[in-house]
Amino acid sequence: MSQNSNETTVRTKGVLFDMDGVLIRSIGAVERCWREWCRMYRVQNPDQFEVPHGKRAVDIVRLLKPEFNEAEVAEGLRAIEDLEIADTADLAVLPGAKELLQKLPVDRWAIVTSATKRLMLGRLVAAGLPVPERIIAGDMVERGKPDPEPYRRGAELLGLTPAECIVVEDAPSGIGAGIAAGCRVLGVLGTHAARDLHQATWIAPSLVSVRAYVVTDGLELMFASVTR
Repeated sequence: MSQNSNETTVRTKGVLFDMDGVLIRSIGAVERCWREWCRMYRVQNPDQFEVPHGKRAVDIVRLLKPEFNEAEVAEGLRAIEDLEIADTADLAVLPGAKELLQKLPVDRWAIVTSATKRLMLGRLVAAGLPVPERIIAGDMVERGKPDPEPYRRGAELLGLTPAECIVVEDAPSGIGAGIAAGCRVLGVLGTHAARDLHQATWIAPSLVSVRAYVVTDGLELMFASVTR
């Protein structure tokens, strides 16, 4: 790794991307849908609910409705999934995301998201982003972020160890998951301030500043880094 002024250059063998807040801007839909869900399920003060970004919907359902049995949790999960799939009004690819993905060989990157597989596919199609060959969705793991399982599984999909991968994340729970898995983590600003991403190995202002190059036995990433 080398660092010159405000630009950092690192070598890696694979990149594991979070989706919402990293590749796709969905925060408006997420907040609208969860508040609607809270109204549907009579959660107190629904319009004041602050979505814990980076957590799986099933874990949020259990948080909001601890009295639910497993059948009720599954029904509640389906309800929020339906709401979020239908709400694409202001869904957008985040700046720099499409260009960066186009630079990466298909066997060198994966998406590791807290969204369910159905929601992930719906959002990627709606946003016009490629569906990668390798994905880990929230309903494909036993324990969601901030547990390290999702990123350990993502590294396995690439045939790599976590230490050989860089995670790209926007939320503290995802950054914690990546660090706990043994990955280096590039935090990107957008949904959280730099002070909230203090666990990240590096922080970049956005994917616009990230450039990728194929090198012998892997990738080289160059990006502007935010001073903390």
